[in-house]
Amino acid sequence: MARRYDSRTTIFSPEGRLYQIEYAMEAISHAGTVLGVLAKDGVVLAAEKKVTGKLLDLSGVKEGGYGGSGEKIFLLNSNVIGGVAGLTADANSLVNYARSAAQRHLLAYNEDMPVELLAQKLCDLKQGYTQFGGLRPFGVSILYAGHDPHYQFQLYHSDPSGNYSGWKATCIGANNGTAQSLLKQEYKDDIVVKDAIGLVLRTMSKTMDSTTLSSEKLEFAVLTLDEETKTPKAKVYRPSEIDALLQSEGLIKKDEDAEMRST
Repeated sequence: MARRYDSRTTIFSPEGRLYQIEYAMEAISHAGTVLGVLAKDGVVLAAEKKVTGKLLDLSGVKEGGYGGSGEKIFLLNSNVIGGVAGLTADANSLVNYARSAAQRHLLAYNEDMPVELLAQKLCDLKQGYTQFGGLRPFGVSILYAGHDPHYQFQLYHSDPSGNYSGWKATCIGANNGTAQSLLKQEYKDDIVVKDAIGLVLRTMSKTMDSTTLSSEKLEFAVLTLDEETKTPKAKVYRPSEIDALLQSEGLIKKDEDAEMRST
């Protein structure tokens, strides 16, 4: 039955469904996992990298290039980090749009854009791509981790339909159901960033498809408040720092191939 109604984004099926949007969400469910946890004193984001390889030039990431780690986690504004799951090219377009919107707000009002307003702005764009002919929905879900004076630390999730919602802890991408059930069991309302980092890493280690957990497969970022200036401080971790975190949590899994070569 779907075949007759899925050729256009704007055509409803008799059951009231828009199949192209559902297909976009299905594409996201096969993408690398992105996980966010809201703590009392910050927000933690982690993401699974799918594009890996020995010949990939990662020098920019190792040196801490501006704006994020390159594939899954991006700095949208000085007070907002975004984690993306889905088509990376679509994500790049939305990230650029979000950065421009945040800078326009800063120029007009001389203050950082509130987190929910930025999520709303992106969702307005995404919703437009579900309503007009000749367009296709963005194949991307985004987690927004941010801070503003109105609601302090916040975590939002938006999907290709243009819907967004606030969360204490959530997961998008592959194996999100497993991650959600683990987070439900272990999340506490009074959790602090230090414990949230441990919770995120433990959950990622149980839900990632890869057999090894290392900086090669993982991206990590934390948003906290600067102790002196009380302004949001975003930190996107470098590979060496991610390995140190995994080591401290006792989660580094040895690569069996490497072990076999050394013996």
